[in-house]
Amino acid sequence: MKKFFIYLSLLLLLGACKKGFLDRQPLDAYSNTSLWTSEKDIVTALNGCYKDWEDSYNIYYMDCASDNAYNQYPWEGYTELGNGTASPSSSNAANRWSFTVIQKCNWFLENIDKFTGTLEQRDRYKAEARFLRTYQFFIMSQLYGDVPLVLKNISTEEANKMNRNKKEEVTAFMLKELGEMAEKLPNSYGSADAGRITKGAALALKGRIELYKGDYQNAIADYQKVMALGYTLYPDYTDLFRIGNEGNSEVILDIQYIENKYSNGNLGVMPSNGAGGWSSINPLQELVDAYEMQNGKLISEAGSGYNADAPYSNRDPRLTATIQCSGQPSYGGGIFNSLDAKIGTNANADYFMANNNTSPTGYVVKKYISHLEDFPDMWNTGLNTIVIRYAEVLLSYAEAKIELNQIDNSVYDAIDLVRQRAGMPKVNRLVYSSQASMRTLVRRERRVELAMEGLRFFDIQRWKIGAEVMNRDVFGTRPGSVNMTTGAITFSSPNQTKIESRIFADKNYLWPIPQKDVDVHHDPGYQNPGY
Repeated sequence: MKKFFIYLSLLLLLGACKKGFLDRQPLDAYSNTSLWTSEKDIVTALNGCYKDWEDSYNIYYMDCASDNAYNQYPWEGYTELGNGTASPSSSNAANRWSFTVIQKCNWFLENIDKFTGTLEQRDRYKAEARFLRTYQFFIMSQLYGDVPLVLKNISTEEANKMNRNKKEEVTAFMLKELGEMAEKLPNSYGSADAGRITKGAALALKGRIELYKGDYQNAIADYQKVMALGYTLYPDYTDLFRIGNEGNSEVILDIQYIENKYSNGNLGVMPSNGAGGWSSINPLQELVDAYEMQNGKLISEAGSGYNADAPYSNRDPRLTATIQCSGQPSYGGGIFNSLDAKIGTNANADYFMANNNTSPTGYVVKKYISHLEDFPDMWNTGLNTIVIRYAEVLLSYAEAKIELNQIDNSVYDAIDLVRQRAGMPKVNRLVYSSQASMRTLVRRERRVELAMEGLRFFDIQRWKIGAEVMNRDVFGTRPGSVNMTTGAITFSSPNQTKIESRIFADKNYLWPIPQKDVDVHHDPGYQNPGY
């Protein structure tokens, strides 16, 4: 799958509409007569549909639009989405309102029947393109609500007159598409085609959409189908995300990258200054505090053993596998220290108040980059980025069963698989025995297991907890000092560092439609309410 990107220069579908929302391909850049005559050309055209179907940037930064993280650089686009001040002219609020991939897929689907290959071949290729198109509608309908359901190539004039279809209509279309295409897709591919859309990806996305809309019974059925396909949890939570373990048994869908040709150039935004990074994505104290103690108790719970002066000790191992904390082992060895202005007589390149590519929260991301030595150049890597993995399926299955109050052994077993893989104890069934307690547990488990994987905003959105978790001040670490021999921290204040005051209203459950597209339609009602 990685290799196919070297053929992208052959493709025609990279044009963009100047006047309206619809990105269109140049109609004369490649001969439709000759393109569809061989399977190699068909695959090349389909590969073009895969280009930019998703981007690691979106996955990594998306938690900054939630209570998990803070984006300290407004020009990167997610600061306003996190603090509730995004407007129709905000750059990143407009970033994902894009029909480029949809148009490429429409073009492919309108022409594929010219290919004289077998029906099975055509059906599989169609299913891949249909999935990529459906994924775009899913993202846009989640972020913007109603979106134009564009299912064919249309002119600029037609595009600029199209109304937004109701989200319910778009959702019905997506579910029908995914159900049909799942039957046309293989369970897996050979290594040469790794990364292509599989039956598991189609069913897992269908289950995600059903879970998000509250169709729990159908979500359970689809997740059970995925669970029967042979996916398993990778044994090591940290190594799951390392480049040497790409395509492992847990990965259902990922974005494919290849160094120097179609590289993942976004890893460098995560490490702190001392490691050559930008500290763009800063985990918040609220996320750090969500991780349980290693004995399964909350840090606020009596008898948990939590020590506020050694806050990262004896915690859920996923905490320090996901977040780089002071006093803990650093990326390439040594001890990470964001608390001291100086280390010895030298200025500390990671000091959290230095305002020099250092994290103002005192925390930076460690997931994806636990071993920076894996990458000769962290700005040019071949690290694939996971979009759907089996742990999400297990937790989503459990959540759907909990919401229907069908709490049986399969629910506990699904959650226990995820927890035990991370080194956590099984769920205490005496403590977590009611629907309410299990709902709290599975929501927390999703937050910590899937942190920095771009899903937290969507969970806040569908659970309607924005007013509770987003409309507030957010914080970073307490100031202090790190013993660079032992890693012990001496805090100098009981108070956490305030990062910013956030606001949240019901309008923030959706992002604003880009102003340029509202202007094109000459209709203020085209905009989402409140913007």
